[in-house]
Amino acid sequence: MATTSAVAQPAARPVRKGRNTFQSILAYCRRNPNLVLGLALILILVLIGLIGPLFVNVANAQPTSVLPDQPPSGDYPLGTDDQGRDLLAVLVAGLPLTLRVGFIAGAVGLIIGIVLGFVAGYQGGWIDTVIRVVVDTLLTVPGLLVLIIIADSIKGVISINLMALVVASLAWMHPTRTIRSQVLSLRERGYVQMAKLSGMSSFEVILKELIPNLLPYLAASFVGAVAAAVLASIGLEAIGLGPQNEPTVGMTIYWAISFNALLRGLWWWWVVPIVAIVVLFLGLFLLSAGLDEIANPRLRRAA
Repeated sequence: MATTSAVAQPAARPVRKGRNTFQSILAYCRRNPNLVLGLALILILVLIGLIGPLFVNVANAQPTSVLPDQPPSGDYPLGTDDQGRDLLAVLVAGLPLTLRVGFIAGAVGLIIGIVLGFVAGYQGGWIDTVIRVVVDTLLTVPGLLVLIIIADSIKGVISINLMALVVASLAWMHPTRTIRSQVLSLRERGYVQMAKLSGMSSFEVILKELIPNLLPYLAASFVGAVAAAVLASIGLEAIGLGPQNEPTVGMTIYWAISFNALLRGLWWWWVVPIVAIVVLFLGLFLLSAGLDEIANPRLRRAA
């Protein structure tokens, strides 16, 4: 009897383990609601761009496509603007373009920041001094003014991808500075010293030891870089320095300003881009806060 009981007992372990794994995921989601809600909001915006064209005719995002100045109704759920564009089609067509600018500029800026930050923080010496001085000097320059000058000089040929590169031209400095400080705090850790003694090259130490330990921090930095890039692009577009023929969120605001939509009572022309911006930045903020909790042990202990 004792033998039968000992053999039968382990059979329940796999089910219990799977159940515990699922329960652990749910428990973590409850402990980190910022991450879950932020991901949900960003996913909704992405799905609007991906699935929206299946239900909305995005050709109506072009001027003279529909009746102008129509308030929200059954035919036009978000109304139309003074140029005869369906604002629901503008949202579906333009939101992915705004997100593309943010993701491209954020990715380019972060990649440059990672390279310079790791080189400066890990190598030290004169390389660190040169990179630090250049970054600190450029950070004192008004970034928006520089972006306005660059965007204005290429205003006639600017496209979505070119707009992203314009924004990315200044998006690398803050990541470089913060990543450098993180690398400085990690390079003297015991596991890094052991990796050096084992014969690893500097590149291998960075790739195999430092980057894996900084992945949550780098993810949070990427979200922050995307938010900053989106904000910069919307600012440039709102003053007319964006791609004139693209229905981005920023250009929608620019046309609303140009045609005095608020003074003429066309409130829906303003509401559509503003709500999109609020939801986008709320999602990015919550996502960044959730990733910061993963990267910061103090916040995890507090939770």
